[in-house]
Amino acid sequence: MTSPVLLDVTDGVATLTLNRPAALNALSVDMMKALAEATARLAHRDDLRVVVVEGAGDHFMAGGDLKDFAAHLHLSPESRLATFRAMIEQYINPSVEALQGLPVPVIARVQGACAGFGMSLVLGCDMAVATDTAYFTTAYSSIALSGDGGVSWLLPRVLGRRRAFELLMLADRFDAAEAQRLGVVNRVVPAAELDAAVADLVARIRRGPGRCYGEIKHLLNASPDQSLGAQLQLEAEAFARCSARPDFDEGINAFLGKRKARFNG
Repeated sequence: MTSPVLLDVTDGVATLTLNRPAALNALSVDMMKALAEATARLAHRDDLRVVVVEGAGDHFMAGGDLKDFAAHLHLSPESRLATFRAMIEQYINPSVEALQGLPVPVIARVQGACAGFGMSLVLGCDMAVATDTAYFTTAYSSIALSGDGGVSWLLPRVLGRRRAFELLMLADRFDAAEAQRLGVVNRVVPAAELDAAVADLVARIRRGPGRCYGEIKHLLNASPDQSLGAQLQLEAEAFARCSARPDFDEGINAFLGKRKARFNG
């Protein structure tokens, strides 16, 4: 049986593929479990330079698998509460935290539908590249759910509270151009150029100062919960660590020598 989540690591590039294309990569319970296992494996590797999260087939992820959800409707309210809470706490939350905690850039490659947890997953990545035909919705309130995958933490930090509230409450669908305008994705390209655009971004990251990128990610992730003084201290410590690494020497020498830097990460 093919796994609902595939993980490949080649030359420091990890590709995490949501692999239920016939179901628009809808998030089933089996996929939740597989995603938690795959992200945990990534968290224990020390050879990564960049991670790409993608969906197999024509769509990124069309939200939760409603057939799986319907299979729980016979449960009592008390049993349902315990079951869904356990699923989120055991599988969803660890997956989101693992990707956030990786000391390397995580890029979402988005095409087709990006809804529900799929949108949470994209928001949790460090950058996102989408096709011009991709479409987005928070989706949750359409079936009377409030959201998961960190959407209530991530969305207001990208859009601000008022717009985040609107998107979560109304669950309107919006296109890739609007997603870029809002900051949900960084770049929008024609579908035929998606692979090349992601490959170019991956190559650029692999050529860059990897440890520096890890420091940047850590600082940005920490900043919402810090006072200015605390964040300034974190910056001082990260800056000092960067200055003590060989890539800093290479960056300075390349600039003074008027050549491109050759970082080793």
